[in-house]
Amino acid sequence: MAGKLRLCAALAVACMAGCCSLGLGRLEPRSASEYEAHVAEVRDKAQPGFTVIAVPPFVVLGDGRPEDVRADAESIVGWGVRRLKADFFERDPSRIIDIWMFNGEESYLRNNSAIFGKSPISPYGYYSPCDRALIINIGLGGGTLIHEMVHAFIEANFPDCPTWFNEGLASLYEQPDDRDGHIHGRTNWRLARLQDAIELGKTPDLHAVMSSSRGEFYDDRRSGANYAAARYLLYYVQEKGLLVRYYKSFLASRQADPTGEATLLSVLGEQDLGTLQRKWEAFVRKLVFP
Repeated sequence: MAGKLRLCAALAVACMAGCCSLGLGRLEPRSASEYEAHVAEVRDKAQPGFTVIAVPPFVVLGDGRPEDVRADAESIVGWGVRRLKADFFERDPSRIIDIWMFNGEESYLRNNSAIFGKSPISPYGYYSPCDRALIINIGLGGGTLIHEMVHAFIEANFPDCPTWFNEGLASLYEQPDDRDGHIHGRTNWRLARLQDAIELGKTPDLHAVMSSSRGEFYDDRRSGANYAAARYLLYYVQEKGLLVRYYKSFLASRQADPTGEATLLSVLGEQDLGTLQRKWEAFVRKLVFP
């Protein structure tokens, strides 16, 4: 799996425009006939040479070799769907979401313009609720695809999720692996920046990251540090075997605890965020990648 999901060193950007939000998802799975109808519909939209496959709750469209598209549909999309739903997400997106897997940079750039009428917001891939689509340069590997799938599932299950958790969980699974049938995030390229910040005494403050607004989190001056902090905070929780419990507790208590800070302390058994910050920094210092 690790080889198949070779990871690009990408800062995947989520296009989560509020006006296009698909909102809370559905508990009941769609029928096979609904997917068949959607596949027929998008075949008319796709140019000749695309392979179209339903992988509920998504439909995959790829312009690579048919056997490669089918393999990626199963080993990346199907693999990710089964594990993400098993541990985290009971709802499917409220609409069928298309996954456009373009086979390399040239195809990715050309088809963004031809199909969506715009330039991509990331060179690697993004989620566009307005287009009901994940748009991916699959030539760079499957990590960005899993990242963007998490965004689609978060929107369906936790529409008011704070940005730090949305991006933290998505970034955690940029480097995914299987552990006894469960998805598990491994260390990745974001680690070096965070370790450098710790050594320089410039570690992102966890309270500031968790309480940041969307605009603050994505601010150009600190977005890289925020991504790294959010990812490795959830990595820390994962390595303690508490990530699924934390997600479910946070989802249940989100109205009383919209940032998830109080829930995190409770799940970890910590008294205050300052103590947690010190333990987390010490943990991160010892991590290695690759």
